[in-house]
Amino acid sequence: MNTEVSVVDVFRQGGIIAYPTEAVFGLGCDPDNELAIEKLLALKNRSKDKGLILLAGNYSQLLPYIDDSAIPQDKRFSVLSRWPGPVTQVMPANKAISPLICGVFDTIAVRVTDHPDIVDLCLQTGKPIISTSANISGQPAASCWQEVEQQFPEPLDFIIKSETLGFGKPSTIINALSGEIIRS
Repeated sequence: MNTEVSVVDVFRQGGIIAYPTEAVFGLGCDPDNELAIEKLLALKNRSKDKGLILLAGNYSQLLPYIDDSAIPQDKRFSVLSRWPGPVTQVMPANKAISPLICGVFDTIAVRVTDHPDIVDLCLQTGKPIISTSANISGQPAASCWQEVEQQFPEPLDFIIKSETLGFGKPSTIINALSGEIIRS
């Protein structure tokens, strides 16, 4: 009998997953599991006020978390043309989502990634994954799975042991509606 647990099982069971992104490793969990989000924030020693990013395999997976109706038609093409890729966009948040995801903001940071491991995970689960850099707050972000294991000696629930896409810096963050660059 195969006793190996898959990353999809860990996600569905509320586990914390370390995974490669475009430039660094991220930590994530199911965005609809409040206990998992709290566990993730505690693990990182991250303030609940800061908010978190959601990574998705496609735009439709973000619809339950954003206020799509607040995106003017004339801005929609610009918003969608930035994906997939290493651009995180701050968008109006759906008021029904957990405040742990958006922190003290009425917006949410989201990205449609083109990292094949994350696209695959999101397609298998049918939803986005929480994303925050794999590090204790204030420490450098892990750039490989071995650094994740060093920073988090207590085992995480699952580590996807593959490579980042090799970008030199974390994703650009922009205001989706104004185009203002928040982090370049």
